[in-house]
Amino acid sequence: MQQSFGMAEPRSKGALLPEDVDFDDCLTSYTHIYSPDLLKDQVAFITGGGSGIGLRIAEIFMRHGCDTVIASRNFEKLKEAAKKLSAVSGRRCLPLCLDVRQPESITAAVDDTLKEFGKIDILINNAAGNFLCPANSLSFNAFKTVMEIDTMGTFNTSKVVYEKYFQNHGGNIVNISATLGYRGQGLQVHAGSAKAANDAMTKHLAVEWGPSGVRVNALAPGPVSGTEGFRRLGGPRGEAAGLFQSIPLQRAGNKTEMAHCALFLASRASSYVTGAILVADGGSWLTSANDVSMLLGIASSKSAKL
Repeated sequence: MQQSFGMAEPRSKGALLPEDVDFDDCLTSYTHIYSPDLLKDQVAFITGGGSGIGLRIAEIFMRHGCDTVIASRNFEKLKEAAKKLSAVSGRRCLPLCLDVRQPESITAAVDDTLKEFGKIDILINNAAGNFLCPANSLSFNAFKTVMEIDTMGTFNTSKVVYEKYFQNHGGNIVNISATLGYRGQGLQVHAGSAKAANDAMTKHLAVEWGPSGVRVNALAPGPVSGTEGFRRLGGPRGEAAGLFQSIPLQRAGNKTEMAHCALFLASRASSYVTGAILVADGGSWLTSANDVSMLLGIASSKSAKL
C-alpha cells in the first residue's frame, strides 16, 4: 500500500481551542481546565495588564481565585479594564499607574499593592513595546526605548518586588518573552535583543533567588490573535495570505492559550520548574520563513521614532 508523507490536514480550528474574544474584552464564557481554586486568595501583580495578553492573564488568574493588580501608564484604560475583570470574576482588581522605566513609580505601586492586599504571590512582567523596522532605519532612541521597557522594565519590577516582598516570603515570576531572537527575525532587532536579554535574566534570577523560594520562568508566545501586537506586526494580513500554514499547528495562538501557560508557570502545577522558557508558538519558530525579501517589502522606509 502506498504511503503519503504530505502535510497532514489541520484539525478543526475550534475543536481544541479555549474560548477567546478579539480586542480587550473579557470572555463571555469560560471552561476551567484546572481547578477553579488553583490560585485561591493569591495576589498577582501584572505589568501591561490592561490590554492584550496581560488582560487575559489577569482574567484567567481571577477566574481561578486570584486577586490582581494591573499596572501600566494608561490609568483610564486600566480603570475600565479593572471594572470588567471584577465583574466577570467576582475578585478584586486594583488598577495602578506606573512606568516600568522608572523604579520610583514601581516602588510606589508595589507599596500601594502591599497596603491594599498585604502580599504579592505572583509577578507577571508583561509590559513591552514593539513594531516592525529595518535595523538601518531604526533610530537610536527607538532601540533604546524598547530595551528600557522590555529589559530594564523587567529587571526594575522584579528587583523592587523581590526586595519589597519575595526575598522574605518567596514567590513566582513569569516574564513574557518571544522567540524573535532564536533565528534573528528580520525587522525585529530591537525586540529580539530585548527579549533575548530577558531570557538570560530569567535564568540568572532563577539561580540567585531560588534559595529565597522564588521561582523565575518565562513564556515565549508566537503570533497571538486579538492583540494590538498581532495587528501592528501584520498578523491579520499574514493569516489572510495563508502564511500560518507553515506553522505545524497551522494557526495563530489565542490570548486564553497564553494565559493558561502563564497559569501553569505561576501555580503549584509547576512547583519544581524554575529557570525555564516555555515556548507557546505552535511550532512556529521551527518552520516559519525568515524571508528577507518579503520582510523588507513590508517594512517602512522611514526611521522609527518613539
